[in-house]
Amino acid sequence: MKIAVAASSLALAAALWLVPLSQGEAAGLVQAANVTASRLLAAASEPANWMTHGGTYAEQRYANLDQINTGNVGKLGLAWSHEFDTNRGQEATPLVIDGTMYTTTAWSKVVALDAATGKVKWTFDPGVPKERGHSACCDVVNRGVAAWNGMIFVGALDGRLIALDAATGKQKWSTQTFDPSQPYTITGAPRVVKGKVIIGNGGAELGVRGYVTAYDAMTGQKAWRFYTIPGDPAKGPDGEASDDVLKAKAGETWFGKYWEAGGGGTVWDAIVYDQELDQLYIGVGNGSPWNHEVRSEGKGDNLFLSSVVALDPNTGKYKWHYQGTPGETWDFTQTQPIMLATLNIDGQPRKVLMQAPKNGFFYVIDRTNGKLISAKGFVPQTWTTGVDPATGRPIEVPEARYRTGTALVTPSALGAHNWHPMAFSPKTGLVYLPAQEVPFAYSNDKAYSHKQGAWNIAVVAAINAPPNNAEESRTIRATLKGQLIAWDPVKQKEAWRVQYDGPWNGGALATAGNLVFQGNARGMFQAFDASNGKPLWSMNAQTGVVAGAISYMVGKTQYVAVMAGYGGAYPLSTGFQDKPSYTPPNGRLLVFKLGGTGKLPAYDPPALAPANPPSDTFTPEQIAAGGNIYEGNCGICHGAGARSSGLVPDLRRSGALGDKETWAAVVHGGMLKERGMVSFAKWFSSDEIESVRAYVGEQAKFLASEESKKTGGK
Repeated sequence: MKIAVAASSLALAAALWLVPLSQGEAAGLVQAANVTASRLLAAASEPANWMTHGGTYAEQRYANLDQINTGNVGKLGLAWSHEFDTNRGQEATPLVIDGTMYTTTAWSKVVALDAATGKVKWTFDPGVPKERGHSACCDVVNRGVAAWNGMIFVGALDGRLIALDAATGKQKWSTQTFDPSQPYTITGAPRVVKGKVIIGNGGAELGVRGYVTAYDAMTGQKAWRFYTIPGDPAKGPDGEASDDVLKAKAGETWFGKYWEAGGGGTVWDAIVYDQELDQLYIGVGNGSPWNHEVRSEGKGDNLFLSSVVALDPNTGKYKWHYQGTPGETWDFTQTQPIMLATLNIDGQPRKVLMQAPKNGFFYVIDRTNGKLISAKGFVPQTWTTGVDPATGRPIEVPEARYRTGTALVTPSALGAHNWHPMAFSPKTGLVYLPAQEVPFAYSNDKAYSHKQGAWNIAVVAAINAPPNNAEESRTIRATLKGQLIAWDPVKQKEAWRVQYDGPWNGGALATAGNLVFQGNARGMFQAFDASNGKPLWSMNAQTGVVAGAISYMVGKTQYVAVMAGYGGAYPLSTGFQDKPSYTPPNGRLLVFKLGGTGKLPAYDPPALAPANPPSDTFTPEQIAAGGNIYEGNCGICHGAGARSSGLVPDLRRSGALGDKETWAAVVHGGMLKERGMVSFAKWFSSDEIESVRAYVGEQAKFLASEESKKTGGK
């Protein structure tokens, strides 16, 4: 027996010797984030951990834990919380590995915490230049990290893929994944597959060409790259894994000089590995510009925009694709979460891929060959009447393509479902889907010209600005809806729903305790009965909760964790907010357990500066011209109609608004670029920038009038 013990000790010591340890780890002979290929493949057998973005490679976001259940969830309380240093959007899904939690916050910062107590172990700030925020279409968010062999990987907003020592947070390597002179960004979470870190990027509206890249996890060296759309034919092949299929399938589906505006097709969120079939699935985004008439002369399917593409994870070579929106023209990305399962369909077990992208259809696809099994609409749709089961193509309403007039389309660019994670429960057989109804008026912008690095959609954005009529704005706001839908993917029908009075609600988590957790834009984090949607528990997070929750165990205690912090595309861009100009608190990580007694500190929002309309006189022509420029370029961050959500400055209240020289110094001269407000001089003249001041000034006059009514003219 002593000999056996001694031999085992020697073997353990030898094994540990082969694995590099930090000084702190060496004392305990335990490697932080000791995530191996075998552990990732068997992640479902370790429900105490959450080792990859969707929980397991299948990305079902199902926690097989039932200590917290329908019978006792009412006793759930705050165990601990961690406050971040910014109130910008929080979209990350934390990882929990052997008692340590790793998560990201805005500006691509990373923090490691004790998962039971919240004690900070280390933090990492990649130092992203603030001017890169201009290229981030939908906030300076980050959706999380990946883990492998003692390392934590984060994709920074400025394109660096960074490997950190999981024990110390020290950088081990960094590689630049895109040309930093181009307006790309990274907001998505990387995935680790077979020793490779896989990451995509965003930036389609600003004029880029999409791709996904695999890097060696140990060295950061590029292994392969797959471009999602063709490049400039005059330049020839890229010398990448995508060359053959782009020539054979995609090239003939594009027309005109599409490459001059980038073309789009960015892979900014969904990257899912199928361990059963050894396939990698990527969700591909919208075209650049949105308008198909401008982008591709109104012709062609434009492969592989708005598609799911299956790749060989070893080489990056194409295997199959399914395109949900051929010739997309509405910003109908297909980057939304993808999950894998085996479902019993027509009496036969089928290996399926499930996805509910922006266009409003819930797709069930055979992942062995990419063939459509079924597709049904889960929200009202005006752009189509259904999907042809024989061809897999949508049956379009021709007028929705806005070739000759304006089309009010549902769903819209904000999507019937956006990036917010959905969850699947094997217990109920239901998918829990954060859905929304937000219409958008599309009209061909006949004055469009491409401006590299600026907002390029070739659609007249100004017609969607909120009116300067409070009652009319409230009426429009009331039509914007959000739901948590329990969807039966076999029957392709709704089982139950929780109805909200607004969109942009959080991602879902399903658990073996027959619970579904979801946060909402109003700031409530809630638990529902997974069978019938009955609300069972809630907690006020003091800020909108848009991220997806996770559940894990440390010792004998189950926890539920979620990132809280309102942000992203809807809060930044829309002028129909519940609390316009309300300054939300800094984001937080909230962690709950049964019997938790923690409390959040009270939050008293700071007082807002008064409206500051300029005393200058502007012509109606100036105001109209400024409106077109503002809504098509500035509103994406500062809010439609200059109605800010409070995440970025409300220009109607800005001290610069009243003074022409100060306004020009900021907007034309780039005086505040270190805060993220870059110069617009390369896209607009001084006179055009002054016309934007005229338009914002008009909105400030309306705000001043409304505020005067509320205070009785005081």
